[in-house]
Amino acid sequence: MKWAGKIGFLKTVQTDFDVMEPVVEEKSYTGDVIRNNRRWETSSGINDNFVISNALSVVADDYMLTNFQYMRYVTWQGAKWKIKSIDDISYPRLTLQLGDIYNGPSPSNQ
Repeated sequence: MKWAGKIGFLKTVQTDFDVMEPVVEEKSYTGDVIRNNRRWETSSGINDNFVISNALSVVADDYMLTNFQYMRYVTWQGAKWKIKSIDDISYPRLTLQLGDIYNGPSPSNQ
């Protein structure tokens, strides 16, 4: 299955003397879904958490290869999902393991 979406890169920048703020930049990428798995995970709250265990093989560009440490989320089917790990860093592809819903900073709520 093919995937096309955005990846969010979260960097901390100095905006004033002793003031650091998160800045998220989204970039569009394409790739392949190499694992497609969903599950409900029991939580301490009222509702269980919905977690995906998908793996994406993404076609990387120079920006991604030099900034992979800042990648925080991937857009998938209308939601933002946390990047749990990057398994394979080999040009021209990166393998991203996804997990829970991402609730951190994004371009729309900065």
